[in-house]
Amino acid sequence: MRKEVLETLRSVFGSDLQESVQMANFTTMNVGGPADALLIAHSADQLADMIAKVWAMDVPLKVLGSGSNLLISDKGIRGVVIINHAHNIKINTRSQPVTVWAESGALMINLGRQLALRGLSGMEWAATIPGTVGGAVYGNAGAFGRETCSSLVKADVLHRVSGRSDWTCEQLQYSYRASLLKRETEEAVILSATFELSGGDAQKIKADIDSYRERRSRNQPPGASMGSVFRNPPNDKAGRLIEAVGLKGKRIGGAVISPKHANFIINEGGARAKDILDLLVLARESVEKQFNIALIPEIEAIGDWDHLPEFLQTKPASKAVK
Repeated sequence: MRKEVLETLRSVFGSDLQESVQMANFTTMNVGGPADALLIAHSADQLADMIAKVWAMDVPLKVLGSGSNLLISDKGIRGVVIINHAHNIKINTRSQPVTVWAESGALMINLGRQLALRGLSGMEWAATIPGTVGGAVYGNAGAFGRETCSSLVKADVLHRVSGRSDWTCEQLQYSYRASLLKRETEEAVILSATFELSGGDAQKIKADIDSYRERRSRNQPPGASMGSVFRNPPNDKAGRLIEAVGLKGKRIGGAVISPKHANFIINEGGARAKDILDLLVLARESVEKQFNIALIPEIEAIGDWDHLPEFLQTKPASKAVK
């Protein structure tokens, strides 16, 4: 980052600005080099204010939540990273149906737990999702037959061009693990979301969540990972295909394709982003060669890369809160 840009950031944000921060500390994969500058937002309004100021300076920006589903380059990220710690949750039991409003940095696990404690049904699956509300809205996260679009009423979205407005499910144009925000080129950030719920039996809700957690524990590997790295193709499973080409347990450096579930890559200690990238490329090329199926990544690769394969290239937008 140019010295004059950094000086301007210091003057605008003062002691809130951190410099040369290792992004490995902010991702579930525990990899990633330094960000030029880093800010932490503690509310949706503060997040919107920070974003507007960075956009006004025309400085590259990325907003992160829990850092799941992300692969950050060993060289790090140029520009500004905002870590989204806006995690307020408000349940409105007077509305019909009952709704819950959550800031985009709120963890889906915490949201699911709070709703379960109040005997509210519809988002039991959320209690097993490691990401944030913003990431779920952006990528239409889901599990156990439910998706974000099943319960979402609206999302408060800040667009660089058109400003701040509420977006409905129809406007978000959801598809499997994707939304219009994930596909479009305009920079935008999810600030909060509102979901609708129904009354339920608290004991049954708890039992369902316990069952979901047990299934995840049985089928998914522990350790530092990005979650599922590829989307499941129609009528098949990415993990099955990767295992079928003989890559289960394949290791490069400190990274390994999980021996338990081949659609997970685990950092067993000291893995570099390049190690993980090489495994992603190997898995995709091997599956395409043997089955003529081009796996679509569920994760995003961001930051300063020497070379990024086309299938992992994303639009240069601060459009998500992961």
